[in-house]
Amino acid sequence: MTTETRLRAPAVGPDPKRRNTLKRGDSLHRGNRKQARRNTLIGWTFILPNFLGFLAFTLIPVLAAFALAFMEWTSFSAPKWVGLQNFERMLGSDSFWIALRNTVIYAVGHVPLTLVLALGLAMLLNRKLKGIGFFRVAIFFPYITSLVAVAVVWNMLFSPTDGPINQFLQFVGVANPPGWTSSSDWAMPAVIITSVWRDMGYYMILYLAGLQAIPTELYEAAEVDGASPWQRFWNVTVPSLRPTTFFVVVMLTVSSFKVFDLIVVMTNGGPGRATTVLSQLIYQEGIGEGKFGYSSAVSLVLFLIVLTVTVLQFKIQQRRER
Repeated sequence: MTTETRLRAPAVGPDPKRRNTLKRGDSLHRGNRKQARRNTLIGWTFILPNFLGFLAFTLIPVLAAFALAFMEWTSFSAPKWVGLQNFERMLGSDSFWIALRNTVIYAVGHVPLTLVLALGLAMLLNRKLKGIGFFRVAIFFPYITSLVAVAVVWNMLFSPTDGPINQFLQFVGVANPPGWTSSSDWAMPAVIITSVWRDMGYYMILYLAGLQAIPTELYEAAEVDGASPWQRFWNVTVPSLRPTTFFVVVMLTVSSFKVFDLIVVMTNGGPGRATTVLSQLIYQEGIGEGKFGYSSAVSLVLFLIVLTVTVLQFKIQQRRER
């Protein structure tokens, strides 16, 4: 007779070292979560004031303006839904088409001139010369100067009778110099010249940053290959500055379509309606005459124009990068 003996494994208790390790891991994990929540809270304390300001003074008014574009409201009566009547009135208004034409003329003159002069100044001042910092500051200084002061000074310079510009033109033989801001033909060029002079320093700084980021090896290789200065500019500088140029064009386009303060101070839309732009028309119809529904419709059209132009610029940039 055989007897089977079953052997039991000895009972093993929990490993104290492993238990302590798990406790330390849990406490560390809880500490990491607390630190993450604390960092998130600190981040929100920095973001929240700016976000609340954006919400109260930008986002809500923009959404309200979109809604008012389809209403009639003069601030003396309750808003009344009128559908597309504001847009029909706008399309039949000479003032709207004149303001749109002036806005496009200003943008067509302001964007390329500022772009070319900013790039030219950046290349001219991208040198290691004694006192180069002074010239950079001097060209950038108009951008941070009070716009009212800039407009007043340029109005004095453009004075048809006593202005230094016309006096110089007469000195060099121009018998009948332009009337500038007092002439319906020359008022817009005067505004464009002033705006370009004020803005080119800011965009020059952007181009300076872009130029200094281009590796010098590219220029050295092009020079070894026998490229002329123009070829080095066209085949090295221009392609390398494409991202900077894209940003500059977008910013200039947006600022050109929403120009307001410079024209108000220099010409106030005159003579006649020669320099009235869409932003000023929105102000005149809304604040001046209290037609908030109509002015909101014009602002919506201006928003769509700027959005369309910006989207097209992004599409063109994407095709170039492919």
